Amino acid sequence: MMSIEVREVESTAHSRDKYKILIVEDDPHMSELLVGILSRLDAEVIATKKAQSALDCLESEDVAVVVTDLKMPTIDGIEVLKFAKKCNAFTQVIMITGYATVESAVEALKSGAYDYLRKPFEPEELRHVVERALEHFRLSQENLKLRAKNVLYEESYGLIGQSPSMEKVRRMIDACAAYDCSVLITGESGVGKEIVAQRIHLHSTRKDSRFVALNCAAIAENIMESELFGYQKGGFTGAERNKPGLLESADGGTLFLDEINNSTLSMQAKLLRFLQDGSFFRIGETDPRMANVRVVAATNRDLVKQMEQGEFRDDLYYRLKVIEINIPPLRERRVDIALLANYFLKKVSTQLGKGINGLSTRVLGAFMRHNWPGNVRELENVVTRMAILTETSEIDVDVLPSELTADRETGARAIDYISPHSLEEIEAYFIAKTLRETKGNRSLAAEILGIDKSTLWRKIKRYNLAEESP
Repeated sequence: MMSIEVREVESTAHSRDKYKILIVEDDPHMSELLVGILSRLDAEVIATKKAQSALDCLESEDVAVVVTDLKMPTIDGIEVLKFAKKCNAFTQVIMITGYATVESAVEALKSGAYDYLRKPFEPEELRHVVERALEHFRLSQENLKLRAKNVLYEESYGLIGQSPSMEKVRRMIDACAAYDCSVLITGESGVGKEIVAQRIHLHSTRKDSRFVALNCAAIAENIMESELFGYQKGGFTGAERNKPGLLESADGGTLFLDEINNSTLSMQAKLLRFLQDGSFFRIGETDPRMANVRVVAATNRDLVKQMEQGEFRDDLYYRLKVIEINIPPLRERRVDIALLANYFLKKVSTQLGKGINGLSTRVLGAFMRHNWPGNVRELENVVTRMAILTETSEIDVDVLPSELTADRETGARAIDYISPHSLEEIEAYFIAKTLRETKGNRSLAAEILGIDKSTLWRKIKRYNLAEESP
């Protein structure tokens, strides 16, 4: 027989990592009977005689199965059912009543009840129904996690973040993806400009055509033109065959020009012509060619300053900047750090075949204090390095890079230094900060912190943080 923890819902007993069964029954003898029947299951049984206490429990904890009486004073079983589904659509609710009618059964099932039992019932019958409901909940949760992982790794294209600034970036992406116009993406190195460009392409009508990327800083000036526009055989010394350029390769799709600030004035003039009428010349050709390409450009420099210095054409700047998307540096959206770090950790842990469960509180504190001059790219590299070096199931400060353990400069960090020995202070601090950043959204805060909602609820009570959320 599996061990079981039975408690009243008002109790503050520590919850173990077991699925929770909530019994809502105002008859004390029937409640005791239900607890006795279900205590053989590998689950935590919570019993309450008050419907309002049941609602409080459903709001604060993740409940897998609710077993509730249909007829109760003040709040009936249907209301408990609807509230349970509102809190967690996957919670399975089993109705029990001594006044069963066809109408009440139909109403319960239509409202989302998993099953409906009439008193008296056989103990084995109830146990079997609850076992099936637990299994249904487990499979639903696993399926949800798989879908979430697929969305995270496949549909987000690495654009991870819940901060208001990243929500704004997403809205800008959605807005410009619907229109076939040029886009200029600005931001420091490592913030994810190419990821944003890819997302624009994959959300546009051009998604079934090619996405072609060219880093203007990685190609020598003398071959940039041939790479972009192509050349004809004999167009210059060494041109022994016809070669289409990237514009032709991207025909019907999207051309991403990264670090456009490094392009020469000559190249800028030719690119401007293409943006104006869609025409271009291969090197060595006299007849123009046409291509239907959307141009998305990115820069890590201030193009306005470059224009003032005569290094960038004004007309090209305004042609590219039909819509501008600015990606903020990581130090200005620290609420995203934990989410990004966990995303990268899951990714690299899978690649390395390591069973790494997460980051310690001390590591998270160091991450939150660091200014991340290399932004998201730097964070990914740090997480990868630490995952490679760690020999434990949780990454701790023993593998923290030296640049993250250096002395803290007063005023140079967005948050105050907290003694690394005060783990409870660190934990309370980050929970409070995350609640403020998410405007009291506990579900989102729990996701960012990497804990479940019931754990977050207990820690809020433990540290008296309820006043931190609006």
